[in-house]
Amino acid sequence: MNDAVKLVELHRNGILESAHRGHVVVCDAGGVIAEWGNAAQVIFPRSAYKMLQALPLVESGAADAAGLGVNHLALSCASHQGAHMHTDLARDWLAGLGLGETDLRCGSQVPGDFEARALLKEKPESPCQFHNNCSGKHSGFLTLNKHLGGGSEYIELDHPVQKAVKMAFEEMIDATTTGWGIDGCSAPNFTCEIGQLARAMVKMATPETMGGVRASAAKRLVEAMMAHPLLVAGTTRACSALMAAAEGKAAVKTGAEGVFVAIIPGRGIGIALKIEDGNSRASEAVMAALLVRLGVVDAADPRVSQYLHRPEINRRGIKAAEFSVVDSVFAQGQPL
Repeated sequence: MNDAVKLVELHRNGILESAHRGHVVVCDAGGVIAEWGNAAQVIFPRSAYKMLQALPLVESGAADAAGLGVNHLALSCASHQGAHMHTDLARDWLAGLGLGETDLRCGSQVPGDFEARALLKEKPESPCQFHNNCSGKHSGFLTLNKHLGGGSEYIELDHPVQKAVKMAFEEMIDATTTGWGIDGCSAPNFTCEIGQLARAMVKMATPETMGGVRASAAKRLVEAMMAHPLLVAGTTRACSALMAAAEGKAAVKTGAEGVFVAIIPGRGIGIALKIEDGNSRASEAVMAALLVRLGVVDAADPRVSQYLHRPEINRRGIKAAEFSVVDSVFAQGQPL
């Protein structure tokens, strides 16, 4: 990727062993606050922009018509672990619409949650589409589809659901998307520049600047994510841990291939970052560092420090290496 910069390093006995490069944009309504790398780099946002994909669900009136609660809205933005709290909610959600697992188009996935995975082996039982980390997003798509009266193949690019998603996305990034690809859950994933994605997060952080139904939809989705961090990811995921540590000050969302975004309503700030090699441990570390510098979380909080400075422990329990954000980004935690 053009002009990517070093963001994270792994040192073993003081010797640099590995490094991860990438791009970061932090901005508010007034413009860019900080930037590393190239803000114009075009990326696939992957699951990091699920709250944008969920905007039509809320602003169309489909969510209210279906009687969705705050927990459903949180799940619509989730990349979850397939724990019972996720699958049970998705299953009940679709049952309330007269729909079921076979109506989903996200594909089956082995759950990331240990207990859910162990239970499947114990029964034995195969994982299903409710276990897919995107089943909440797809439940949202199905809810919108029922409201719009579209056909069953709601993941097709020319389907009314995906047309609505694309329109909302382009309006939020203030640009026409330059391309698209098929995501892991089979839905279209539209490209944008990293800086455009960050500015979209600023809009989500300052919904009052948009007005109308878009403002209400954005506010409800962000508040839902912050109110239910475990539904957005799970017990061992960075999204949930960092949002819990932020205590209502930020909504954060990861995506595949090293993408991560943050929405900070109290300061009207949006963050978007992409790790060049797609490494998630690096994206988690950089996001934790930025949230510390922005005063959203405490570096000493174990929910944060586990991502900020991650020791590599070998099989005998000995610290063998140290994984950390470079000081040009973390700056010893100085306010940004």
